[in-house]
Amino acid sequence: MSETHEVFNQAPPLAGYDVAADTALLAAVAREGAPWSVGDLHRLGKLTGSAEPQRWADDANRFPPRLVTHDRFGHRVDEVEFHPSWHRLMEVAVAEGLAGTAWSTGHPGAHVARAAALYVWSQVESGHTCPISMTYAVIPALRHAPDLAARYEPLLTARAYDPGLRTPSAKAGLLAGMGMTEKQGGSDVRANTTTATAAADGTWRLRGHKWFTSAPMCDLFLVLAQAPAGLSCFLVPRVLPDGTRNVFRIQRLKDKLGNRSNASSEPEFDDTTAWLVGGEGDGIRTIIEMVAMTRVDCVIGSAAGMRAALSQAIHHTRHRNAFGGPLAGKPAMRNVLADMALESEAATLLAVRLAGAVDRGEQGFKRLAVAVGKFWVCKRQPALVGEALECLGGNGYVEESGMPRLYRDAPLNSIWEGSGNVQALDVLRTLRRDPSSLDVFLDEVAAAAGADRRLDDALLGLKSELTDDPEGQARRVVERMALVLQASLLVRHAPADVADAFCASRLAGDWGHSFGTLPRGVDTAALVDRAAPA
Repeated sequence: MSETHEVFNQAPPLAGYDVAADTALLAAVAREGAPWSVGDLHRLGKLTGSAEPQRWADDANRFPPRLVTHDRFGHRVDEVEFHPSWHRLMEVAVAEGLAGTAWSTGHPGAHVARAAALYVWSQVESGHTCPISMTYAVIPALRHAPDLAARYEPLLTARAYDPGLRTPSAKAGLLAGMGMTEKQGGSDVRANTTTATAAADGTWRLRGHKWFTSAPMCDLFLVLAQAPAGLSCFLVPRVLPDGTRNVFRIQRLKDKLGNRSNASSEPEFDDTTAWLVGGEGDGIRTIIEMVAMTRVDCVIGSAAGMRAALSQAIHHTRHRNAFGGPLAGKPAMRNVLADMALESEAATLLAVRLAGAVDRGEQGFKRLAVAVGKFWVCKRQPALVGEALECLGGNGYVEESGMPRLYRDAPLNSIWEGSGNVQALDVLRTLRRDPSSLDVFLDEVAAAAGADRRLDDALLGLKSELTDDPEGQARRVVERMALVLQASLLVRHAPADVADAFCASRLAGDWGHSFGTLPRGVDTAALVDRAAPA
């Protein structure tokens, strides 16, 4: 074939860079108590930004998991086969301590260090972080059953990725999942029909189904079921201590919009052996400990997804020329990039702040701030990723760019562990049941009092809206809570021009309904330079 043209004016792949060279992230990590982790974070950042993990991410999504219900002889096996690249991603994540390790180190700032590493590593691929997150989150809930925690926690906190169904005592490390929702109820878990019956040997037997149980290849699950005293939480291992397979029949894998590297399943329980975790009838109170931690990871994951998309947009527009110069230098494009950079930095600061609250045991702050952050940051991810994709034009709409995968994955965190209405109503419920948590939240925001008039005015406006309990206005209230919290963090910890741009656009009303509408006077070039991948 004869050559008709020379290929030029195309951006090179974004590879060979340090994902952890993120000014806002590094400052937040040091501020929240984990400056000792920065060296390891840069090492992981360089791996994340290299070409090989990017190939793993592509393969793991192009060749999704496959359900094998029976072996060739007709025996039920209920196994899920993954592409080798999935296992490479998992090996790194577990070895880097992104699963349960933070609970066992005893090192101050361990949860902040882990959150920052998750933020960095999940930018290469987010699907595999689902079992990583659930393994991290299961520890506080499992501790409601000290005997079970003593048996399983050392393996859940290990840095060894050891796939395959074997008795736990024969494995170097374990992964955990959860089974909450059912067909008839979804988030309304009290509508569950799975039943639990006490057995003579002190265990329980479950019978029923679950509608969305992700990562079914995990070694054990926390499952909700109806016991005689009410909805209760149970530990269900895939392999029993004596080495026999537990009954965990995978009916099918979900054909999902995104998150395609990760398997999500519908399991059936039929005389399935389980152990009670927490008190009988205390299922929600017990498993909410796990849900609270996965919600923190939703915020971290969405902040990471925003950052990954922003990096691609800045990289592309700096290398792509149009209308006489680089796209990134055009005022309209620069405004879009700067606006996305503001959104990304605000999300990053909030995510690391939540991790700091986990480290320091700030229960009052977490009760509201986690739900507020989960609502808002996860809502902003799809909008930002869509805008970033548009910055690449047609190049961003093809699979090779990686942007379609980021776009498909973007809505998930807003749905997983309770969608927007669930989070907003959780906030209202907390305000009613624990008014002191509002005092803690407002104290956090008020730490920036007097530094910016627009923030002071927004805080007064928020307080006036909190005098009522209108369910129909729940989203409006929670959105404003999120914005004043992010603004307070930026005013206290970001450069003045960054905080000023955020307050002017998000609080003062001088902002449109799309990215790229920052007001006059904002130094958009400085914002883009601050966010550019190194």
